[in-house]
Amino acid sequence: MHDIETLVIGAGAVGLAVARALALKGREVMVLERHGLIGSETSARNSEVIHAGIYYPRDSLKARFCVAGKEQLYRFCAENGVGHRRIGKLIVAASEAQFEELAGIKRKAAENGVTDLVFLDRDELEEAEPALACFGALHSPSTGIVDSHGFMLALQGGLEANGGQVVLNTRVDRLERHSGGGYLVHVATETGDAYALTCKELVVSAGHETAGLMTAFPEASPPKPFLAKGSYFRLQGKAPFSKLIYPVPEPGGLGVHLTFDLQHQARFGPDVEWVDSLDYRVDPVRGERFYAAIKRYWPGLPDGSLVADYSGIRPKIAGPGEPAADFRIDGPADHGFPGLVGLYGIESPGLTSALAIGDFVASVL
Repeated sequence: MHDIETLVIGAGAVGLAVARALALKGREVMVLERHGLIGSETSARNSEVIHAGIYYPRDSLKARFCVAGKEQLYRFCAENGVGHRRIGKLIVAASEAQFEELAGIKRKAAENGVTDLVFLDRDELEEAEPALACFGALHSPSTGIVDSHGFMLALQGGLEANGGQVVLNTRVDRLERHSGGGYLVHVATETGDAYALTCKELVVSAGHETAGLMTAFPEASPPKPFLAKGSYFRLQGKAPFSKLIYPVPEPGGLGVHLTFDLQHQARFGPDVEWVDSLDYRVDPVRGERFYAAIKRYWPGLPDGSLVADYSGIRPKIAGPGEPAADFRIDGPADHGFPGLVGLYGIESPGLTSALAIGDFVASVL
């Protein structure tokens, strides 16, 4: 016998969605979280955007899960009273050369099943968004924003309503195979207590820690992790836009874009800074680069109007100068370990994709 049927490590949006999906299938599920609250790292340090599924390679996990997860997320939010808005976004071309890139983005989106993108020319944009300067834009009407913490609380509620539980302040130190089958999970609490739990099935959805924990199973070939920090700056005052504004994507991310929270407070970011440790401090000096990037599409940005806000660190599995990596979800068919799933590189669009990823992991197990 095992202490618990299924253990999920990590109570971020994806870990909670996986746990809820497994509980809905009748599993006995426990989620272990080292922090004192759910979703306090990657899941709480992003743009809170519901992505449409535009940029990702055809048939990639990111494309599949983002497109499916988007519709699931809108339904879930409506059914569970989670704050969200289908606000739409504009992908703007700052030059004629970039306008040609927009055509490629539209084709890639259509390959992924996103067929609602519409070209807007200068005249249409001057009427709709007079403060916006660009040669043209793609309008994505199915892009939205969401209260990410409200979403995670609803996921936790769904998990607990189906017999699952979340255990906070519990750090996983080491994993190993259990002699009686399944897995042995060595944990420590904030009070210094240490013990081990046995489980039949184990899902490692621990963001930055996943690859390190999975080195306990070298045959599973966990990838080398990389850290890409993105800083955000808040706008003092009101932005004269009704939609999210994105430049054409850049290597490592989607450029310094304008997003809103549900109170219509504008923020800009993230930029891309490759780092070696989890340091979330925002260097105000980085804001100087933001002004130049933003003024390419909003020339009227007032000087001195940006304030350092927060940062997030994306758990990447491709490093500087390398092509962007897909989500990597390794199950028994990949590594041969029964009941074991490792989730690597779950960055953007992980929040949008969470419910679809949860269903996928449940099907794998």
